[in-house]
Amino acid sequence: MKSLVTRFHLLLLSVTLAITGVGFFRIPADFAFPAHWTGSTADWQWPRDMALPVAPIMIIVLMAVFFAIGRALTANHYAKVQHILDPALTLALLVIASTQLGLLFTGIGSDLDFVRGTGFWLGAVMVVLGIVLFEAERHTYAGLRLPWPIASDGAWRLAHRAAGLVSGLAGLGLLAAAWFDVGTGILVMGFAGALLAPPLVAGIATLAGRQLYRSRA
Repeated sequence: MKSLVTRFHLLLLSVTLAITGVGFFRIPADFAFPAHWTGSTADWQWPRDMALPVAPIMIIVLMAVFFAIGRALTANHYAKVQHILDPALTLALLVIASTQLGLLFTGIGSDLDFVRGTGFWLGAVMVVLGIVLFEAERHTYAGLRLPWPIASDGAWRLAHRAAGLVSGLAGLGLLAAAWFDVGTGILVMGFAGALLAPPLVAGIATLAGRQLYRSRA
């Protein structure tokens, strides 16, 4: 049976649920996570009971979406996109699990800022990914996989360079945000933006490229 959801993804869900359970057990019910700081004052806070359930819910939703995508693909299309979608889901789940672990450390009073650590390693990954995408040459199986075909070499190159540029800039932004400690809330939103922006920009660039190169033909 075709499935983009693997046992490793289920393991990440189990780990996140375990972290969440420990959080509810160890973190006081009236605790609020400081999401943004103005000077030494937290001007944006997340109550414990609202913040902790978000990660497992997001993981379950992502796994359900990717499972549905895998079942909807033909066997041929699945073989072509599995090597892209599988690591994409893995990266997203790792970021969510790491953020949840960071919330746990914050809630129990640990000095280890795991959310900032996630910002540093994800930023580095996005920079490297940006370079790879920007310099990529067209290949039958390698590269981005979109719902529509990329007919011309020019459109393929435009989509990958746009996605690579956005990925690299997003990575640099995450590294800067983690370095300057802009707050958990800004970092978490940055994680989501960094993961979503490259494929969205690639899709827009592909459609624009199709129109551009079609008008030149």
